[in-house]
Amino acid sequence: MDPYTPLLERTRVPQPSLQKFAVISIFSKLRSAPTHLGPDSGPGRDAILQCLHSSSPAVVDQSVREFCRLVADSIIDLSFGLVELQSALEGSDPKFVPLFVKGLGFVVRVGFVRCNGSWKFGSIENHPFVKVLSSGIEVHSELVQQVLLFMTQTKQLGMVQVCEFLKPFFNFSILRIPFSDSLSALFARQLVTSVSSICCSFPSDAMPLFKLLIGCLKYFPHRNSEGHKSFIYVVECIVDAYIVVLRHLVAQGSQLVSEAQMCGVELLETVFSLCMSPFKHSGGIEPIVEILKHALVAQHDLSLQYKPEISSVILCLFSILIESELEHEHLCILKFLSFLLNWKSENASGATCYLSEELLFIFPIINLMSSPSKSVKGAATDLLVMLEKPLVKLLAVTKIEVATKRGYFPISRPESIVFRLLRKLWFEDHNSQSGSFFLSFACIGGSGINQMDNELRPWTSQLKEYLGCIFNWKKNSRTTSGSQEAFSSEMSLLLCATASVLVMHPSLGNSAVDAFAAIGLLDSKLGVSLLLSILFYCNIFTRKDVMYQNMLPKLLGLLPSLASHSAMIPLVVQTILPMLHKDANLVLYATATRLLCQTWENNDRTFGSLQGVLNPKGFTEFMSERNICLSMAASVRDVCRKHPDRGVDLVLSVSACIESRDPIIQALGFQSLAHLCEADVIDFYTAWDVIAKHVLDYSLLPNLAHSLCLLLRWGAMDAEAYPETSRTVLKILWCAGTTVRPAHDAQWAKARASAFEALTQYDVSFIGKNISDFKQKSLELLFSETNQDVLQAVEGFQVKIITHEHITRRRFVKEKKIPGSKIEKLLEVFPQVIFSSGKSNAGELPGAALLCIAFSPKDLNKQGASRGLQDVHAEYENALVDIAPSLQLSRNIFVALLSLQSWKSFIRRWIRANVLSLNAKVTTIVLDKTSKAANNILKSMIRITEDSVPSSAENIALAIGALGAVLPPSAHTIKSTASKFLLGWLFQHEHEHRQWSAAISLGLISRSLHVTDHKQKFQNINGLLEVLCGSRSILVRGACGVGLGFSCQDLLTRGEFADDSNLDRETYKTQEMELLGRIVKVLSMRICQLAPSSSGILENLSDHFPVGSYDVDIDISFKLPHENFIDLEDDIWGVAGLVLGLASSIGVVYRTGAYDAVLKIKDLIISWIPNVNSLVQDSGSYYERSEIVLSVGSCLALPVVVAFCRKVELMDDTELDHLVIGYRELISELLLVNKSGNLYKSLLLASCVGAGSLLACILSEGVQSIKVDHVKCLLQLFKKCYSSPYPPIINLGGVLGVVNALGADAGFFVNVHPSTSSIHAGYAQKEHSYILGPILSNPLFEQHVTPLMQEIFLMAQNSNDHQLQQYAAWAMSFLRHHIWSKELLNIDSNIQTDASGSKIAPHSFPEDSIVMKLSSWLNCRNFSVTDTTAHVETVSTVLRCLLRAPRLPTLDWGVIIRRCMRYEAKVANSLPPGAACKRGTLREECVQFSLVHAKQFDPLLTFLDELSDISRFGKLELNLQAYLLFHLGDLIKLFSDSRLEKLFDDIADYFSSFTSFEVYNPDQKSFLRISCWKGLYQCLEEASLDSLEYIPNMEKCMEVLFTLLPAPQSVSVVGVNQKDFAQEWSNAVRCLGTARRGWLLDFLQVSHMDQAQDDFQLSDVLKKIQAKAKLVRVGSFQLTELGKLKAYILNFEPLGVWHVLVEVVSALQHADEIVKRQWLVDIVEISCVSRYPSTALQFLGLLAGSCCKYMPILTQDHLTVLNDLPLILSSLLSDPSWEVVAELFVSYLWVSTERIYNWATSLAVGKSSPSSQPIQESKKDMAAFLLQVMHSTCVCLKDYLPLEKQLKLCNMLVT
Repeated sequence: MDPYTPLLERTRVPQPSLQKFAVISIFSKLRSAPTHLGPDSGPGRDAILQCLHSSSPAVVDQSVREFCRLVADSIIDLSFGLVELQSALEGSDPKFVPLFVKGLGFVVRVGFVRCNGSWKFGSIENHPFVKVLSSGIEVHSELVQQVLLFMTQTKQLGMVQVCEFLKPFFNFSILRIPFSDSLSALFARQLVTSVSSICCSFPSDAMPLFKLLIGCLKYFPHRNSEGHKSFIYVVECIVDAYIVVLRHLVAQGSQLVSEAQMCGVELLETVFSLCMSPFKHSGGIEPIVEILKHALVAQHDLSLQYKPEISSVILCLFSILIESELEHEHLCILKFLSFLLNWKSENASGATCYLSEELLFIFPIINLMSSPSKSVKGAATDLLVMLEKPLVKLLAVTKIEVATKRGYFPISRPESIVFRLLRKLWFEDHNSQSGSFFLSFACIGGSGINQMDNELRPWTSQLKEYLGCIFNWKKNSRTTSGSQEAFSSEMSLLLCATASVLVMHPSLGNSAVDAFAAIGLLDSKLGVSLLLSILFYCNIFTRKDVMYQNMLPKLLGLLPSLASHSAMIPLVVQTILPMLHKDANLVLYATATRLLCQTWENNDRTFGSLQGVLNPKGFTEFMSERNICLSMAASVRDVCRKHPDRGVDLVLSVSACIESRDPIIQALGFQSLAHLCEADVIDFYTAWDVIAKHVLDYSLLPNLAHSLCLLLRWGAMDAEAYPETSRTVLKILWCAGTTVRPAHDAQWAKARASAFEALTQYDVSFIGKNISDFKQKSLELLFSETNQDVLQAVEGFQVKIITHEHITRRRFVKEKKIPGSKIEKLLEVFPQVIFSSGKSNAGELPGAALLCIAFSPKDLNKQGASRGLQDVHAEYENALVDIAPSLQLSRNIFVALLSLQSWKSFIRRWIRANVLSLNAKVTTIVLDKTSKAANNILKSMIRITEDSVPSSAENIALAIGALGAVLPPSAHTIKSTASKFLLGWLFQHEHEHRQWSAAISLGLISRSLHVTDHKQKFQNINGLLEVLCGSRSILVRGACGVGLGFSCQDLLTRGEFADDSNLDRETYKTQEMELLGRIVKVLSMRICQLAPSSSGILENLSDHFPVGSYDVDIDISFKLPHENFIDLEDDIWGVAGLVLGLASSIGVVYRTGAYDAVLKIKDLIISWIPNVNSLVQDSGSYYERSEIVLSVGSCLALPVVVAFCRKVELMDDTELDHLVIGYRELISELLLVNKSGNLYKSLLLASCVGAGSLLACILSEGVQSIKVDHVKCLLQLFKKCYSSPYPPIINLGGVLGVVNALGADAGFFVNVHPSTSSIHAGYAQKEHSYILGPILSNPLFEQHVTPLMQEIFLMAQNSNDHQLQQYAAWAMSFLRHHIWSKELLNIDSNIQTDASGSKIAPHSFPEDSIVMKLSSWLNCRNFSVTDTTAHVETVSTVLRCLLRAPRLPTLDWGVIIRRCMRYEAKVANSLPPGAACKRGTLREECVQFSLVHAKQFDPLLTFLDELSDISRFGKLELNLQAYLLFHLGDLIKLFSDSRLEKLFDDIADYFSSFTSFEVYNPDQKSFLRISCWKGLYQCLEEASLDSLEYIPNMEKCMEVLFTLLPAPQSVSVVGVNQKDFAQEWSNAVRCLGTARRGWLLDFLQVSHMDQAQDDFQLSDVLKKIQAKAKLVRVGSFQLTELGKLKAYILNFEPLGVWHVLVEVVSALQHADEIVKRQWLVDIVEISCVSRYPSTALQFLGLLAGSCCKYMPILTQDHLTVLNDLPLILSSLLSDPSWEVVAELFVSYLWVSTERIYNWATSLAVGKSSPSSQPIQESKKDMAAFLLQVMHSTCVCLKDYLPLEKQLKLCNMLVT
């Protein structure tokens, strides 16, 4: 038996005193007992248990006391003591409950002291007081006492620690209220009341207690009436205690007074924020306001200073006033506010901020001014008087610097958001990127692209647009979202309050007034308030100390908008009518008239009042008051414009205006009548007969003339019915439009423009009957006009005439061409005269025979197909055998080129004759016939060459080359056979005649090979290179150089290849580049040996090309010894061939982008033209003599180089003049020297031919004029060469110089002047001493050229010198062939063109037609540099007129357009900076003209092809590049599919090249890309995406452009306009939206996103997501495409993905609400696992903010959106339509909050994230902020959480 049993038995005796002694004895034994019998032993515990659970009050009472002593003495463990007492409490009789509660209170105090105030519990449920409270309602009373006792007895350890210990208990006491009976609320009230009383007892320690109570208030339920009453009671208790404590502290002079003040402010903020919660009870706010007011009144009564922090209370009052609707509440709030403002003014200092919070009250107070309550109205009036002073101060502020707060901001409340917005709008640049608002989501307005590139606009403008959208939606009976409905009913006052302050802003004032109007239009309840606001602000702006009186008209202009609501009409009219009294201020009267008119525009009910004001008598009464009359006249005009039927009611007033002698009033009358005539409510001619006599003299009054023209345009409808009157009207218009006025007078320009616009309404034939020679006069005006506006009007008039002429044109019959000049007649009869005996003498004049004679049998059509083919073939074969040996080449490469050119004509005829003989076989297509004929010809020529003599073999080899050149590229087999044959000859080193002729022909064939024949091409070029490097014959080397020049011309022009799948495009291009580099290097190496002084430049030239696999051989070859000068002179044409080859490569070198290399080649060619003095001297160094041999090739090559450089604008006009003079001097010196050497003769030949070609090149271009004396001198020199007894080769140079000057192009296979003119083309003469345009088209030069041609003709007909006769005939044949030829290069083409390049469907135009005259004017322009501005504008206008012409006359439009292009480039620098016609406009007009008419004229198509080539395109100016890119849609209608493939590939290369954009800044680059996106969009709109071959190329181009799109903010781009970025994105999305869906989905596929990728890869991923969002927004993709990317987007670093988040939210704006709700839930669920929860929370804020009622005042900022999260989520989920997901949403939100709490807690103790889904450590600096945001959000939404989670929430330690 244990020692405690006897004692326990004594406790059962009926004597209480004995029982107590027994208990004392038991606990005494426990105190002194050994361990096995102590309190922790079994017997000991049983003894304690029996004592505590005894039924005797005495035993229990004494047991608790003794037990507590053991705990206090540490004999019993503290935790054991608590457990035992709690256990006894839970099982005890109710009468013992206070006893056990006291015991527990004692133990808790002991434990708290023992832990030195830092006693912590794992959870709120383990708190001893919480356990006690959970035991039942019986504990309530005693527990409160124990809590108070705990505070009083432990406060020495620090009241802060005491409050921290009690905080979980207080929170539990309050949180359990909704989950328990009503007694729990009573306990909470008792607890708070008691603690408040304790505060009064210990004022020095009261602050922590007040903070504890304030913190508990956040959890106090007040969703029902009982809760609301309890809340008011609790607040009152706290406030009363606060006042007592504050008074004590002030009386004691305590240092805690300041802290007490701040504590009071915190108390007010907390209570007010709870009162504004969306989940609050709708009970009255007045008691709370009055209670809280006492707290601040007490501070004031105690003479405490006004604290700046009290401003937050003012803001709270603002929110409460906005929401209040009851009069007594208004009065209460106004009194509180009045008190605060008075207190603030008492403590005002000079540092007071001008933008104060109370300014937000202006409109709400004005709103109360309409209250019937005198008390409310009086209080409001007093407040307005007080607010006027700070309001006016705003206007005196010039600039206020606001320090930007760094770090994280406090959690937002409605009032703080409003003031934050106001500060942002007032102090920040409203156009900055930081000014992005949530309104931008709403301002999308639709799914169109146009809303995507909205420039950054002020918030007020965005608000106006949004309100307009809501108004239109309601007006059209369309559904609006919940947030829009909430806005219209709840947010109007709040926004008006904000706008009312912004009215005073210097730059936002006007747009703020517009926002006022928009709000008033939407919310009719605010009509009276807005009216009062107008009056209030008018009073402000009329003050003497206010400088912004210009706001008065804007404010008054707000009055009419209020009349949109019928109820406001009487008030608005009553406001305006007093200003219309006769004795009123004159300015006010005029203003009121305009206001009344504008009011009528909003509501027709005011027309009666307006009609009375606009009475015709008024014009008489106020005759002396011009301003009033003007106001009345303008109002009459507005009525007639807006409502013509109402205008008829004012017709007498209109008449009064017209009868006025004031020109402005009469002008307004004319405008009024014009509107009535336009609506056809008044007949024009009836009215004109009445008013004509009243028309003032408009000749000196431009405004009157303008208005009169506006009226007279309406006479066009019935002009035929009133011939006499209409004639008068026309003459008035014609006089007004054509009378010369001062060029700088803008008013007259406007009047004249309106006159021509009016004339455009009349029928052209009617104008012609009444105005003599009006077409010619209008043209003269067009050509002389300088004003841009008048030119534009005249342009419209000319287009009207052009359209009329086209509709009424005569059907002209095409007439046979009649030669118009003697030269043409000579050329027409030339073959009949020279070959009078037929084909028999073809061998005597072989060159002429090849060009002129057709060898087909005359009876070919009568023979059968088989027989005919044999005869034709035999005829041509015999001619070949006859002519080939007769045409002596004399080892002269230039003569060989002449022969090759002649053989091409012969071969064409041969093939055509064979094809015609096969026409009987219907089943054979044309291409098969061509191939068959060519195959037969090739076989014959190869067969004939086997037994031919060298002279014949040379020519036949050239003929084989000609055959390959004239065949279409598709003739693979024949060209391959010919190439292999010629390659065989090329490597026959023992036969020089075969090598050199084969080399030339092989190069010509290589140039025309098909794109798929690249292997053959490479083989040919490599063969030529090999022979050039290895041959010892200079002639062969030169021929190889010519062949390489031909071959390389076709390099880098291919867009595709199909025969080798392993050879992709880039590889092919690389091989071509290496091959080109090898060609240039080999040619440079060989020329270096001849021109050592140029070796440095030549070697530098080689450096422009990539290193290839053959460079080692080339480098070795550079070390070869120099050639012997004597050998070079003998083979001078071999040297010339090398120079020609290098010159021929200039085009392909340009295509590589090596522009410097092109200029070097040009300079080299020019430098090698010899110094004439060196020809006279025999002495000189070897280097000087050796370089002379290069002169022959240079003279021939120079026209080729000049033509190309002029085409790509790399040579100016001054250089041309020097070159012409240089040729003239060179030929003159050569003729004077008169040597007999081969060099001399060859140089004279080359210089004559080159000079003639250069003349044709310059003159055919039609841009640069040449002195007539220079041309005549050169022609005389040519004549001297062929008429004097010189060697035949010089004679040949003379005749070729003449015919080449006329455009024959003899000996040139690179077009020197591709845009040739017809002989009868228009002629322009710059001056009498200059010639411009081709010589043959110049009538003044005909008399000088005709004798020369007659001489040559006679020499060809009969000459003593047979060689001279042969050369003369050959030259004449070249010219005849050039002029009469109508064949294309490819004989299988069915399209034929005339000499000007137009399709053979000529348009005949009368000479007096406008189109003909405009075309002739363009063709005959001298383009003098004088008066450049007017001239450029005039040319542009003429081009625009012709642009709209349905057809054009047959002129050389290619030359005309090139001339216009070159002209503007010439005068660009002389245009003044302010010229109306901006630089580049004319060149753009040229391109546009070409795009429209290229289908009609091939030269225009060629011109566009040249500009579109990547090498040329890259050198164009920026605006022209953009123009071409923008018009890609027009180019696809003109170019072939293969050309388009190359075009799009070139564009892709251009944009992807790092060197393309070096000269452009970021904005210019963006401008180019935008233009390209627009052009691609047009292409996709025009194209059929499934059928066109070039679509993949276009898609590749889009891929390249997409990579260049501005990235989201993670990749910063410096120096680029954000507006351009927005435009670029919008155009890209519009383009992508029209692309093939399959390709687009594949391209934008996001498969993986790893943040370890580099910036470029991450940027690309983000751009794809952003693009998808934009495509969803415009309807191209379904929203599900974005839904697939949620996890990607929300698991990304927030700053990098911010813009993507914004874009996705924009895309969600038009989704159904159910979709948005699902997104909201998904987002918060993802935040529970995301590595970047801040990203998900930002997205959550963006989406919720865009849907909640506070959307218009929210700001898009990555931190601000987190601050606003508690407010916007509580607001959104309080909406009934969103409340359905509230519980699920909040459950996920709690999980995310717990995760962030655990993360933040781990970081605080230095540990990593404990979650299985870790949070990125890089965001640890945001941990505390995120926790604060999440905690506050959960507190706002706590009612959706169960009690246990609410307890965890309130127990979280948040700093």
